[in-house]
Amino acid sequence: MLRIVFLKGPRACFENAFWAEQTTGLWRQATSLPLHSAAGCCRKWAGSPFHSFSKHAPRELERNEARSAPARPLWPTFLIQCSVLAASIASLQASDWPQWRGPNRDAVSTETGLLKAWPSGGPPLAWKTKGLGSGYSGVSVANGKVFTMGDGPDSSFVRALDEKTGKILWSSPFGRPGAPGGYAGPRATSTVDGELVFGLGQFGDLVCLEAATGKEKWRKSFTKDFQGDLMSDWGYSESPLVDGDNLVGTPGGSKGTVIALNNTTGAMVWRSAGLTDAAAYASLLPVQLGGRRQYVVLTDASVAGIAAENGDVLWRAARRGATAVVATPIVHDGSAFVTSDYGVGCNLFKITAAAGGFKAAQVYANRNMANHHGGVVRIGDYLYGYSGSRGWICQDFKSGEVVWTDKRLGKGSLAYADGHLYLRSESGRGTVALVEATSAGYKEKSRFDQPDRSSQNSWPHPVIANGKLYLRDQDVLLCYDVNAK
Repeated sequence: MLRIVFLKGPRACFENAFWAEQTTGLWRQATSLPLHSAAGCCRKWAGSPFHSFSKHAPRELERNEARSAPARPLWPTFLIQCSVLAASIASLQASDWPQWRGPNRDAVSTETGLLKAWPSGGPPLAWKTKGLGSGYSGVSVANGKVFTMGDGPDSSFVRALDEKTGKILWSSPFGRPGAPGGYAGPRATSTVDGELVFGLGQFGDLVCLEAATGKEKWRKSFTKDFQGDLMSDWGYSESPLVDGDNLVGTPGGSKGTVIALNNTTGAMVWRSAGLTDAAAYASLLPVQLGGRRQYVVLTDASVAGIAAENGDVLWRAARRGATAVVATPIVHDGSAFVTSDYGVGCNLFKITAAAGGFKAAQVYANRNMANHHGGVVRIGDYLYGYSGSRGWICQDFKSGEVVWTDKRLGKGSLAYADGHLYLRSESGRGTVALVEATSAGYKEKSRFDQPDRSSQNSWPHPVIANGKLYLRDQDVLLCYDVNAK
């Protein structure tokens, strides 16, 4: 359900904007239609002039209206804008997956109307594309395109595919290919922000490309430009974060763990000199805590909150990881949950604003959820994921206690959509299962074995976007239709 408020007065350089908020609160976006453009202009909610508006936005706009200059006739432009209004609303309702773990980096899709069970052979295959190259990069879906990365003989590539057909639209070389730690190809997922797409390779090659054409805008190297340092030898695996005007990443190292770059030029904005841990393999999570925009970063030594505006360390909790720390943190109700495998387990920290800053107090630490790299999803008060020798588990977020465990499907990754968990086993036949997301127990609805299996583990996480399920396996991308008919 969408609530639309028409704004009449000028805000920044835009007129006749409309603002929409999905009532679930899972994502927000502002779209503006400037007078000089019949096509209109779409801007993300985060970083837009509208991001601080609340339900009182119309009142604020009325005050701005009173201060505005006399309006020029808008009727001809209004007719043009009406022609794109329906298309704009449709795009707001669409469920793109523009980055790692989706719009909010939580592996949760807001889509409904999806299949509640699959045929024995799996949902209908919409298309299959080969020629993506080796690697473990997932997919991002935005504005009618699917983006992923892979190694060729002489370079790593960012590739764009047509969302409807799977046809490769362009391939752009961006970095050195190779197999750090014995695993070839990029590990990260590309990030799409409007007209730009960003990719990070396994050796720290960071590139900004035009999403429409693949033309390079700028590039940096985490190792050469920022003297980055990793906790171990499996190559850079985090997926770049775009927040407002900045691209934020984690090269790690003695000059600062986290950096922010201007996303259109690549120029340095800040570096977190107060946090100098080596980088792990986990991606950053943007959150609002205690009235401050911040990025939660997980390394092999810490979990910390970094101020979005200047890179200051707002809070830090010592938390020792081992070998590989991979899973993206989860923040809910003022608490940060982190997990890793190799005998470590999980922790919950309560983050509170204190005099002069923040403090992080540990709520629990146990080995109930020891997630390797398949990720954890929070639905309500419960966490779901694969945990070491326990198998798939449901865990109480607040207490850390195990609610149920099940081993009917092997170790793997997951995402959530429309009341169900999409589980993907990483080995063997690459079995994919549809499981009801409930604390009442493991309730599997359907499963199928992935065709076109490679000889490698199927580590890319499943993606659900615009009624489609995407499964990447090395050189192949499979797209399934999971819309209920």
